[in-house]
Amino acid sequence: MDNESPHTRRRPTEHARARQQVAFRTGISAESRAAALLIAKGFRIVARRWKCPLGEIDIIARRRALLVFVEVKARPNLEEAAWSVTEQQRARIAGAAEAWLARYGDDRIRDIRFDAMLVAPGPYTAPHHGGV
Repeated sequence: MDNESPHTRRRPTEHARARQQVAFRTGISAESRAAALLIAKGFRIVARRWKCPLGEIDIIARRRALLVFVEVKARPNLEEAAWSVTEQQRARIAGAAEAWLARYGDDRIRDIRFDAMLVAPGPYTAPHHGGV
């Protein structure tokens, strides 16, 4: 038993750091695949990994008068990815979207949509793209 205070922050183990790095790289790869699909569908990527005190938005994309706030989820399968978008996360994304619009709003935007793009491993397939 050690004498560490319960408030002492412990350093992550090498194994935990390696898992965090893999998860980070997986997330970045999934976001890149999702952005590529959006570009192929005629969207312009306005921002990636946009952060504010209320939360983070993985991708903000625009096509003409449509602005889309996208949450990208990479999981072992599409069902897990779909279930990983929680109500709490949706609220954080909506709050961050409001902050983005307050800062960068454009009168030409007529429609706003919130989408989830789900990515699962396997041979390359385009991310599943659907509204949240």
